[in-house]
Amino acid sequence: MELRAKLQAATKEAMKSKDSARLSTLRLISAAMKDREIAARAGDGDGTLTEADLVLILSRMVKQRQESARAYEEGGRLELAGKEEDEIRIIQEFLPRQMDADETEAAIAQAITDLEATGLRDMGRVMGALKDRHAGQMDFGAVGPLVKARLMG
Repeated sequence: MELRAKLQAATKEAMKSKDSARLSTLRLISAAMKDREIAARAGDGDGTLTEADLVLILSRMVKQRQESARAYEEGGRLELAGKEEDEIRIIQEFLPRQMDADETEAAIAQAITDLEATGLRDMGRVMGALKDRHAGQMDFGAVGPLVKARLMG
């Protein structure tokens, strides 16, 4: 099922079950997608977002909430950190399954082989290929150092 359809179905279900916390998060996701569509229309595009665009929006939302939760924990605001963690879990339901360490290593090796990358100057191309192929499936902040180590060694 398409991501948008899943989101709409989940929103209807949350309304029926009167799950206000879930409904609030689902509405935040919808609002973020609508904002992105409006921004895309403001440019030269038609405002249509691909599944990859939607996954990128969701990934950014998760990252923002992880940073907020960390800040709340450091500030001793555990109830707010817990709310952020709950939102992360809901958003992640709509993201593709995250790759484990072995799958990530295999994807990096495949990208390096496919691009015939030989050194650090190829890192941008390798990272771009990984983002195209595996958007939302891996943490690119953690993948960057792995790619760099592979290309250096």
